[in-house]
Amino acid sequence: MLVDAVVVVPDQAQTYQTFYDPAFAGELKIPLDSFPNLPLDERKIVARRCAMELEAGAICNVGSGICTGIGLVAAEEGLLDHITLTNEQGIIGGAPASGLDAGAGRNYAAMIDQPYQFDFYDGGGLDIAFLSAVEVDPRGSVNISRFAGRVVGIGGFVNISQNAKKMVFGGTLTAGGLKVGAGDGKLTILSEGKHRKFVPQLEQTSYNGQYAKERGQTTVFVTERAVFRTSDEGLELIEVAPGIDLERDVLGQMGFRPMISPNLKTMNERIFRSGRMGVGDHFATATPNVHPRLKALAGAQSASTS
Repeated sequence: MLVDAVVVVPDQAQTYQTFYDPAFAGELKIPLDSFPNLPLDERKIVARRCAMELEAGAICNVGSGICTGIGLVAAEEGLLDHITLTNEQGIIGGAPASGLDAGAGRNYAAMIDQPYQFDFYDGGGLDIAFLSAVEVDPRGSVNISRFAGRVVGIGGFVNISQNAKKMVFGGTLTAGGLKVGAGDGKLTILSEGKHRKFVPQLEQTSYNGQYAKERGQTTVFVTERAVFRTSDEGLELIEVAPGIDLERDVLGQMGFRPMISPNLKTMNERIFRSGRMGVGDHFATATPNVHPRLKALAGAQSASTS
C-alpha cells in the first residue's frame, strides 16, 4: 500500500565497482575458495593482523576503509562459521565485502534495516569493533571526522566505538605514497608515506582514548608495521614487524614517542607470507556461531532443570 510505482533501471550497478553479484543479493552462497583474494600489500597485512584479534563466537562490526578486508581474510582462513561479522548497513554473518563493494556482503545469514542494526550496536551487542583511524594521539584518541581541511563527518562511528567491548583500529602508520613489500616472513618499506598519522594533537576528537580506558574498554591499534594498545599512561607500542628498524621505520615516523612495552614482541611472521596463515585453526574445537554468553545461559538453564 505504500508503493505507487516500481521503476526498473536496467543499467543500475549494484555497488560502486560491481555491476551485479548474485551473492550480494542473497540468491546463492559461494564456496570459501571462491571469495576474492586480497593482494599481499599493506591493506591485507593490516586486515590479517586485525583478524588475529578475533575470538571464537565473537560478534563483530567491520567498518569501512581498510578494515573491510577482514571479511575476505576470515573467509580465506576458514573462520566464518566461528564468528559473526556485521556491518552498519545491515549485513549479519558471512563476509562483508571490501573496497568499493563495502556495504554489501556474501554468504550472510540475514540482511536487516540499518536502524535495527544500530539498535543492536547501541545496546552493547558488539564484542569487537574494527574501525579505521585517520589520526591517533599520545592518549590513544582518534580522529576520523575532520582532517586535511575537510569535514568528513562522524557517521555511525560513535555508536559503534562507544558501545563495543573491544575496539581495534586499523590503518597504515603513514599515508600518501606508502608502498611496502612482504615476503619470506618480513616487511620492507619501499616508499614511505608523506603524512604522519600518529600526531601530537588531533584536529578533532572522534574517540577519546582516556575515557575509553576509564570505562574498561580494550583498545588496540594495528598498522602494517607496528601494533599499539592504550594503557593507563597512554599509547604503548607492543609489537613491531619483522624486518623493520624500530627507530627509523616506526618511532621516526611518528609525531610523538609512545611508551614501549618491556615485553615488546615481533609481529607474527605468517602475516608477511603468501598463502593461508592458519590463524583460526584453534577455532576448530569451538562450537560454530555459538556466542559464549549463549553457552553460559544454556549451562545455567541446564543446571536449573537438573
